[in-house]
Amino acid sequence: MDPIRVAVVGAGHLGKHHARLLHGLDEARLAYVVDSRADVAEQVATAYGAESSTDFRALVGAVDAACVVTPTETHREIAGFLLENGVDVLVEKPIAPTEQAGRELVEIAREHGRILQVGHVERFNSALGALKDLDLAPRYIESQRLAPFSFRSVDIGVVLDLMVHDLDIVLDLIGSEVVSVEAFGGAVFTPAEDMATATLKFENGAIAQLTASRIALKPMRRMRIFSPDGYVSLDFHEAQGTLIQKSPSWDYEKLDLRSVDTSKIDDLWRFVFDGLLKVEQIQLDSGNPLRDELSSFLGCVRDRAEPVVSGEQGCRAVALACRVLESIKGKTW
Repeated sequence: MDPIRVAVVGAGHLGKHHARLLHGLDEARLAYVVDSRADVAEQVATAYGAESSTDFRALVGAVDAACVVTPTETHREIAGFLLENGVDVLVEKPIAPTEQAGRELVEIAREHGRILQVGHVERFNSALGALKDLDLAPRYIESQRLAPFSFRSVDIGVVLDLMVHDLDIVLDLIGSEVVSVEAFGGAVFTPAEDMATATLKFENGAIAQLTASRIALKPMRRMRIFSPDGYVSLDFHEAQGTLIQKSPSWDYEKLDLRSVDTSKIDDLWRFVFDGLLKVEQIQLDSGNPLRDELSSFLGCVRDRAEPVVSGEQGCRAVALACRVLESIKGKTW
C-alpha cells in the first residue's frame, strides 16, 4: 500500500520527535512540516525531505493526516480546520484547554467522517500494557509525575500539562464515575499552577491520589495500584515494575495471624514474601511509546478504525482536569 502522506504542525521540541519518527515509519511519508517560524519549519522539513510552510491551511489536499503539536490554546482552531477539510488528525494532549472546545472537535470529526486521536502517549507505554494484562480491579491508585522545569507548555499549568496523563490512565483503569475531587496547587515559575495534588473518589469506592510537579529536581513517573488480588508498582520512566500477589498457600480465612510465633521464624521477610506472598519483577520492553502511538494512528487512518485514545476519551480527561483546577481555585498560595 502507498504510504500515508502526513504533516507535522508545530516543529517545537515534541514536534521534531514526531517528524523524526514519522520519517522512519514505512507506512508514512512525511510530506509537510508546518511552523509559524519559517526558518524552523524549513530546517526540520529539509532534514526529512519534506515541504515546509508557515500556514496549516496549505495542507488541504496535500496530506491525508496530520499531527497537531502546537500550544493547547491553538488546538481547536488548527485541528478543527483540518478535520473540516478532509484531514485525519492526531492532536497532542490535552485535546483542548476546555471540555467544550474538545467536544467541538469530536463533533467536527464525526460530521466529516475523520479520525481524531489524542496524544496520551502513556497509553502506549509497555508498563501500562503489562498492568492491563494482569486484569486487576484497582481500589487505590497513587501516582507521582514529576519533572524539572523545561520552559515548555507554559501556556497551561501542570494539571493540563502533566497530571492529565494520569487522569486519563486512572479513568481507564478504574472504569467508574468520579464523585468527588479535592485538590491543591501552587505557582512558582509561571502564572498557572506548577505543582498540584488531587484526591479523586469514584462511584465504585476506588480512590486515586495524584501528584504532579514541573519544578522537581529530577524526573519521576511512578504509579502504585492496590487491589484485592495484588499490588503493582510501576515506573513509567524506567519501564519496570513489581507485582506482589498472595501465594497459592495464602488463605486469609484459615490463617490466624495472631497465632504466628514470629520468635520461631529465622527470616520474617522471607516468611512473608516467599511464603505468604509472591514477588515478581515485571519484564518490560522499553520500546518507544511515541513511535507506537504514531504507528497506531496511521493504522486507524488506513483501516478507519477507532483510536486507542479517542477524542471522547481526551475530552473526559480534560473535563476531570478542569474539575481539579476548579478545586484548586482559592487554595493556591
